[in-house]
Order: sequence, then C-alpha cells, then structure tokens
Amino acid sequence: MTGLCDSMRFFLSPYQLAALAPYTDEIAGLIEEKQAVLAHPKGNFRKYLNVVNHLPDSVVSMTRLDAPAVSAGTPADISGEERQQLEALLKQLSPWRKGPFNLFGIHVDAEWRSDMKWDRVAPHLPDLTGKRILDIGASNGYYMFRMAARNPELVLGLEPQSAFFCQYLAVQKYVNQKNVACLPATHEELPQMTGFFDLVFCMGILYHRRSPLDMLKEIHDCLKPSAGTLVLENLVLEGKNHVCLFPENRYAKMRNIYFIPDLAVMESWLVRAGFKDIQCLDVTPTTRAEQRKTDWIQTESLSDFLDPCDPAKTVEGYPGPVRAVFMART
Repeated sequence: MTGLCDSMRFFLSPYQLAALAPYTDEIAGLIEEKQAVLAHPKGNFRKYLNVVNHLPDSVVSMTRLDAPAVSAGTPADISGEERQQLEALLKQLSPWRKGPFNLFGIHVDAEWRSDMKWDRVAPHLPDLTGKRILDIGASNGYYMFRMAARNPELVLGLEPQSAFFCQYLAVQKYVNQKNVACLPATHEELPQMTGFFDLVFCMGILYHRRSPLDMLKEIHDCLKPSAGTLVLENLVLEGKNHVCLFPENRYAKMRNIYFIPDLAVMESWLVRAGFKDIQCLDVTPTTRAEQRKTDWIQTESLSDFLDPCDPAKTVEGYPGPVRAVFMART
C-alpha cells in the first residue's frame, strides 16, 4: 500500500482492509493498479485530488448521519476565512449530483434530493448491524454515510468518476467514518468476491449497462447464499406488459441508456439472475422537487431533459423518467 498519493492517507485503513479479508491482497492490488490513473499529470483525478489536498484541516465538533443533510462540523469550528476557502474548494469539485451535505454550516445543495429517495428505501432495509455492504456507483457516498449510521461492519463503495470520488474524499475527511470506504473502480474491476456481502445497494446504475442480466447475476453471486439482499433502483416503464424500451439514440439527452424495462420485465430479470422474494418497494416519477439545477452543478438538469410542451415526455419523445426501487433476496 506504499506510494499512494497524500489524498489516499485514509483511503483504506487497517480496519477496512481487515474487514475485506480474505480479499485484502486482491483489493490492495487493485489500488496499486489505480495509482498511475490517480497520479497522471493530465488526468482529472490529479486535478481534483489537488483540491482535496488543500481542504483546511479543521477540527470537527459534531457529525450527523441520520438527517437529510449528512453533516460534519459547525460554523463555530472554523474561521470566516477558512469557511470561504472551504466553500470555494468544494465548488471546484462540482457537479455535486447526490446530497445534501452540510459541512461547517456550508449547505451543499446537490442536484438530487437524495434524502427523498433514502426516505422511500430506508424503512424497508434489513438490520445492518455488523453487515458488509457494497454500494455500486456510490457517487460521493451519500447513501453510504446514511447506511453507516446503522452500524454495519463496512460499507464499500465503487465510484470510478473522478469528481464524484473526490467529493467522497472531501466529505469523508470531515465525517471520518471508519466503517465507510470507497474505491475509484468499476464493479467489473472488483475481484470476484463470491458470497461475501450481506447487502448490495445499486441505485441508478443498471440502465447504463449493455447487459443488465449479466450484471444482476454478478451481483447475486457476490451476495451471501440464502441470506443476501439487493436494493436496486432503476428507470422503468409503468405497468406490467412485459415490454422494454431500447432508446434509438439518447434518452433524456443521455447516450448511455440502454434498456428501460417495465415492472414485469424488471421482475423477470431478477428471477432469471437467481433472486427470490422480489418486492417492488416504490414507483415514483422524477420531478423537479427531487432533481433540479442548483449552484452546485453548473450543468443541465431535469427541466432541460423534458419536452417543454409536455413534461410527461423527454425531449426525444419517450415517456418521462420514472424510477422504481426493488428489493430481492438470494
């Protein structure tokens, strides 16, 4: 583990490595492989890691993970100059997609009100005490920190996007949860950890996969046999007509959307992947109350993706985004 850049000093602690046994060596090898990417002088990782390295080393008097905004510190913990410096640096890590966060009184108003989604999922989660959890596509770790409040042994996130991974580093610097770790890697790069995890969290990732059934099977195999739980959110078509949308080019201006199943197809995929006890916990159309442009993203958001004359459709004419949350067991 030597040679990692300074920003990785809490990347994986001895406690976290021990919690990943017997895959410790393989995980350490994956991190070593990532060093060249993280340190590349012209890469985005280097740019964003430099921002993280300049965050003030302020002492945190409190943390809170069980509220809508994951919080660390109070305004009294830092000087006015440090607060201005911190806010400017955090904005350099934009766009902040998931949130909200509150760091020393700085409200990071992310594009997504992720607390609304969490509130739809949280009542259905099993007891997480002492559990090992994988969060695929963890972004800046919002859901990981919310789960950490329920005392799991470890929540391991996977986030290959440089800005989002470095947002996680920034938040973790102050929240400092020993049972939360994140790797700048994809699910495909993770070692085959058969039967290792108690829970897999996969929110808004499956529709980006060319082969969703293969991904679901891989998730099934990494969960404990007869005792594992999947929490999955995906874009869906409402109804149970056994149909699936394959966008011709873009969906809501996104190129990397491949399959949007209806509820019956989604259940069939889960069955074919080996899951049982499948429940659809929630079906919610995405609205501007949940996804909107803020000062923390500087990019387009939901309003720009919908037909201005018919907000029930995307700009391409497809049905507007509806997301469903499923829970299934091995």
